[in-house]
Amino acid sequence: QVQLVESGGGMVQAGGSLRLSCAASGRTSDIAQWGWFRQVPGKEREFVARINWSSGNTDYTDSVEGRFTISRDNAKNAIYLQMNNLKPEDTAIYSCGARFFGAFNYDYWGQGTQVTVSS
Repeated sequence: QVQLVESGGGMVQAGGSLRLSCAASGRTSDIAQWGWFRQVPGKEREFVARINWSSGNTDYTDSVEGRFTISRDNAKNAIYLQMNNLKPEDTAIYSCGARFFGAFNYDYWGQGTQVTVSS
């Protein structure tokens, strides 16, 4: 089992920045990949960014490419999402997820943190 806790959400004006954090505890050595996802009411959860734990390789959805940066701190068992030049359409609940080695899906999720961007 892995427990994930997000922090860092809040309310900013368009063009502003926020940094989200996700800290893991439990079987962290089994995590192969971390991801950030977001969801607005009435819509499906959307992939935002992911990072491979061992290689550090990253991947982003097109709408955040160049504005968001995902990073990791191996010593702290944590990942971060630096979000710059935020837009109102980035408003959502952001959650981090973890996928174990050998697993196809993300099986562990945090509780989510609200990000609200005003125009």
